[in-house]
Amino acid sequence: MQIAAQLYTVRDFTQNEKDFAETIKKIAAIGYPGVQLSAHNQEIPAKFIADTCAANGVTIVSSHAPPARILNDTDTLIAEHKLYNAPQIGIGMIPEEYRADLAGVKKFIADFLPAALKIKAAGLRFAYHNHEYEFGKFEGKMIIDYLMEGFAEADMQIILDTYWVQCGGCEPVSWIKKLAGKIPRMHFKDMAIVDRSQHFAEIGAGNLNWPEIIAACKASGVEWVIVEQDDSYGRDSFDSLRESYEFLAKHI
Repeated sequence: MQIAAQLYTVRDFTQNEKDFAETIKKIAAIGYPGVQLSAHNQEIPAKFIADTCAANGVTIVSSHAPPARILNDTDTLIAEHKLYNAPQIGIGMIPEEYRADLAGVKKFIADFLPAALKIKAAGLRFAYHNHEYEFGKFEGKMIIDYLMEGFAEADMQIILDTYWVQCGGCEPVSWIKKLAGKIPRMHFKDMAIVDRSQHFAEIGAGNLNWPEIIAACKASGVEWVIVEQDDSYGRDSFDSLRESYEFLAKHI
């Protein structure tokens, strides 16, 4: 397995070409060989992104693309990802307008399946990233199960997020095993308890069982683990990425 950085972690520093280039340079200097594109300014030219990452020896392993672009700009998005040599076009979460009930989830599947099929036909894969929402239930069944039934295995991969699985009241290792073969990319995110509340934490600084998580990922065909920290709580987000990388480099 290899280690990538989720650019959402440093989203404040990817909103123009100059900052994006400096961010990729910093991430490469930490030691990350890959990144997942997310929350960057969509007006930054795809060729600039591809060239910047290549110049720093950084592989683009996946993305979180805006849902509207997946639906309405699929062909351009596919072309961009081929330029990036990135095999996966991801969505960060089911959009809010689909979340209220089972009918909404089914409408999400109906709306996004044609784009997923077009992405597959182009030799790429559509990928769904979970939060805690997907571990809620409609009519006695988890939402994530409806999603996996609505998209055939070949049509949608899962970017499983360790923090959000735990936040959803489930155990990350069991879900990694359940999704073996469907999760070539994983989000690694730790959870700490601060003042009786769940907090995002650098990998190894929280309470998740990383030896078992890492072992399960290796056994389940995970190729890239992608470090993401939604909030560093005032700390330099690059320092957070560095701490997480140094922990993982010793344990993977």
